Amino acid sequence: MPGTITPAADFNAEKDCQELRNAMKGLGTNEAKIINVLGNRSRDQRLEIVVKFKTMYGKDLIAELKSELSANFLRLCKCMLLSIPQFLAKELKRAMKGSGTDERALVEILVGLDNKGIMEVKRAYKATFEADLEREIVSETSGDFKRLALSLLQGHRDESETVDKEVAKEDAMELFNAGINRFGTDESNPPFPVGVFRNTLQTRRYEETFNSILCSRSYRHLKMVFAEYKLVAGEDIEKSIRSEMSGELELGFISIVKRIKNTPTYFAEELYKSMKGLGTDDDQLVRILVWRSEIDMVEIKGAFQSLYGKSLHDFIKEDTSGDFRSLLLTIVK
Repeated sequence: MPGTITPAADFNAEKDCQELRNAMKGLGTNEAKIINVLGNRSRDQRLEIVVKFKTMYGKDLIAELKSELSANFLRLCKCMLLSIPQFLAKELKRAMKGSGTDERALVEILVGLDNKGIMEVKRAYKATFEADLEREIVSETSGDFKRLALSLLQGHRDESETVDKEVAKEDAMELFNAGINRFGTDESNPPFPVGVFRNTLQTRRYEETFNSILCSRSYRHLKMVFAEYKLVAGEDIEKSIRSEMSGELELGFISIVKRIKNTPTYFAEELYKSMKGLGTDDDQLVRILVWRSEIDMVEIKGAFQSLYGKSLHDFIKEDTSGDFRSLLLTIVK
């Protein structure tokens, strides 16, 4: 899946370092030059620039940017000069920093990574913060959401391409029986109201079943499970989850389902949420654009246009400002 940022054909790390150095030299800063370099080089090229800059000038490029830039523009530039594992490790740390935990950020990162990516982020977290990511998530989360986060963090999802339709049917039936069918269909004994469970054991079995299947089965297999589930349950699995769960656990399972159904659509919806209404969630906006810019941003832009009848470019243009906006728009093209 193509990204909006691709390697520059005429890349010259030394020339780019000179350009960045000149942009920050003397009185004032030439932000346009910084935007042109960072927004039009691939991540590998930007990382090469970081090393070359220190070799040429004996100074750390990120430290130099800190002395010249500020606010969201500085944050965006810094994020673009990190490897993906380093960047997401820092995002996870930010999500757990201070009072309260940003569960949406945790879920977004964990469901957006494959097994290899999760392992790389865990190593980067250890190297950067000298701390174990799993232990920190355990200390910052609780209940069934903690179990969901830890399951995803193992990075042991089946990634095979083969699908057994009979097994998919069995999984769909197991989800159905553990969930909306657990009270039966006797009209004289209707189920409890939405979100209210008959007893703790039934609740536990329901959540454990969803956790086990959604966190371990392959994406290709789960797509078939979702199709089979709709046949047996008479409704989409998202609707069932929303009717039976709430809070962080609902967020987690819905995110998994959406990511499996259509990854570009999932991230398009998350981008919309970051900008809709009053104020902008700049952290989420930056995280998705920087992370997905070389993976599937072209598809995300297409999904965004289809969902909201307006381009991602125009949405960002109206919702942000200044040099921060200029670099964001350079990323999405």
